Amino acid sequence: MRVSNFFFSILWLAGCVSESSRYDQEIDGPPNEPLYPHQVLDAIPVPDPILEQGNISPYVVNGVTYEVLNEYQDYSSKGIASWYGIKFHGRKTSNGEIFDMRLATAAHKSLPIPCYVSVTNLENGRSVIVRVNDRGPFHPNRIIDLSYAAAVKLGFADMGVARVNVEVINVVGVDDHRLKTKGQYRYLQLGAFQSRSSADLLVRKLQLLTGSSVTVSSVQIGKKILYRVRVGPFSSNSAVFAEKTMLESNGFSSLQPLP
Repeated sequence: MRVSNFFFSILWLAGCVSESSRYDQEIDGPPNEPLYPHQVLDAIPVPDPILEQGNISPYVVNGVTYEVLNEYQDYSSKGIASWYGIKFHGRKTSNGEIFDMRLATAAHKSLPIPCYVSVTNLENGRSVIVRVNDRGPFHPNRIIDLSYAAAVKLGFADMGVARVNVEVINVVGVDDHRLKTKGQYRYLQLGAFQSRSSADLLVRKLQLLTGSSVTVSSVQIGKKILYRVRVGPFSSNSAVFAEKTMLESNGFSSLQPLP
């Protein structure tokens, strides 16, 4: 089943830390339904571009200044991991995605987002691959804040914290646009499919119409992998609107661009 018909959305890639701090609420906890380690899937590393959104550097939280690493490919660190869950479920992460506590994701103070890291619980040897898409933990004694699901897979959800090793997974094809464009890249997204063949079919149709790059990227939603078809990136609003107009004239659905 196709998840969405041909629809457009602009990914506005402006930088921010978060709409509000993860520490401005009082109670956190697990989901209402139990989650077991075998149900937690590793994040699948894909060459997502590192854009300006969520990567403003330096940035300040609670009076402390932090910087996002430019050289991060060899990053490895040992320290204390914590987790966050239901009180942040459904809220925006620092790069504008929606936090799902049942997915393998994480928050980090200095790694660029998105990126992928392998986290190993040094107390029991269990490991998980997570997608870093949020900022935190803004606590002096913690190096990473994992989703509840990741903590379950590592076996420390009941304890709250664990000593871990964090290592970056280098993904071939990652392009760090922060250093080139100051976050002015934008995309037009045309669809998200459960079938890769459906995504590829749309790509072939678009390649007959546009001179811009058309790409397929995968994203994990729960236990499903969706394939997103995007045109771009575009470095200016005028380029976005020119592409939008052309595609609309060829029968695709209309788009109301975000401000």
